[in-house]
Amino acid sequence: MLTQLQIENWKSFTTATLHFDPLSVLIGTNASGKSNVLDALQFLNRVASGTLITAALQGDSTMPPLRGGMEWVAKRPGNRFVVGVTVRSDDTTDYEYRLECQIVETHCDVLAEQLHRIKYRLDKKGGRKRLPGNGVRLYRTDQCEADAPTITARLYNEKQGSPRPLSRAHTVLYQLAGQPTRQEIKDGITVVVSALREIFILDPIPSHMRGFSPFSEKLEPDARNIAGVIAALAEAKQKEMETVLTQYASQLPERDIRRIYAEPVGKFKTDAMLYCEEHWLDTGDSPTVDAPGRSDDTDNQAATAQAEATPTIDARGMSDGTLRFLAILTALLMRPKGSLLVIEEVDNGLHPSRSRLLLDMLQKVGGQRGVDVLVTTHNPALLDAMGMELVPFITVAHRDQKTGDSVLTLLEEIEQLPKLLAQGPVGRLSSQGLIEGALKLPSPMLEAVAQ
Repeated sequence: MLTQLQIENWKSFTTATLHFDPLSVLIGTNASGKSNVLDALQFLNRVASGTLITAALQGDSTMPPLRGGMEWVAKRPGNRFVVGVTVRSDDTTDYEYRLECQIVETHCDVLAEQLHRIKYRLDKKGGRKRLPGNGVRLYRTDQCEADAPTITARLYNEKQGSPRPLSRAHTVLYQLAGQPTRQEIKDGITVVVSALREIFILDPIPSHMRGFSPFSEKLEPDARNIAGVIAALAEAKQKEMETVLTQYASQLPERDIRRIYAEPVGKFKTDAMLYCEEHWLDTGDSPTVDAPGRSDDTDNQAATAQAEATPTIDARGMSDGTLRFLAILTALLMRPKGSLLVIEEVDNGLHPSRSRLLLDMLQKVGGQRGVDVLVTTHNPALLDAMGMELVPFITVAHRDQKTGDSVLTLLEEIEQLPKLLAQGPVGRLSSQGLIEGALKLPSPMLEAVAQ
């Protein structure tokens, strides 16, 4: 699984590192750089999946461009950028991957690339200690001219490295994934490619979720096919998912949601619709149970009341917040173990009173599934619900006051944090701008602002 993202000269960043945990939270004001971090993850996912580097930035007929396209990806005035990750294979093995690209006129190519394996040993307390030496460089690339069509990769062979000329339009990582190599190299490439391909950036758009959708195996990034994904599952798996969806969704409104489910529709039963059974009135006994002394008219009245009290609505009648919540939960339940689910503005459309429910769902379901989650948020209620327990996992995106560069800082590394927390919970500090103030002002000035 991914443990770190490193970026250099990427958009508004000169250099930054983002750490991943089971639940990681990225906060910051508008234009602080949060979306630029998510774009780096999207870029890595695309190129690891075989997309041309230029297309991964500019987009093509099958995918939209990254925000700003190729024109704004390298921090100005330069034309080069670096993205890299650290991937943990097991308790004793990490892989460090680094990709440097160069933009020349209308295309972007590999300038340098390497994959490094690092070994650790475990101490008696389960801690990790890096073994002596610098590990093994499974491959690296030779220097090349800016206009060269190919680049030479040096594959680990315990000597100078076996040369292998490759295209600069794709990553070396992707090209080597389909070629015969030493087992050590093959293992490292498999681990890193798998981790990058399993990055899933979810941006649910309720208006796209309200229609019929074809049966599908994979959820789309905008969740437009949520009904088709659920309906296409095997019966046992479908019932299991519907149970979990109902369990959490029933806690959203003031009264019960009795059932969330998807059913095939149409003549050929290849499309599906998402449905919700709501219960808003207490009508007593179910009309399906015979009661002594009750007339047919009474039964009919009870049945009518029950039907009115438990209406079934489809996705067209569901609220935006409910649909977004269901999309997030479905994505969690569908992602494979060890993957990373990224959700921008995770609580968008959800009432602040349900922040604790959202947080509990992300932690519990993500933990059970072995899925790491990265979210961004502006919501003070959600930050307050996190309490002190999640402070070590909150990263603040902000701007350097001297250079204007975006910077990532762990919340717990802010020197004045203890004094700030004495003023109130994290959500309150964020809404009042005190966290950003702590990253801009000297200590005496900060204390004056906090008071």
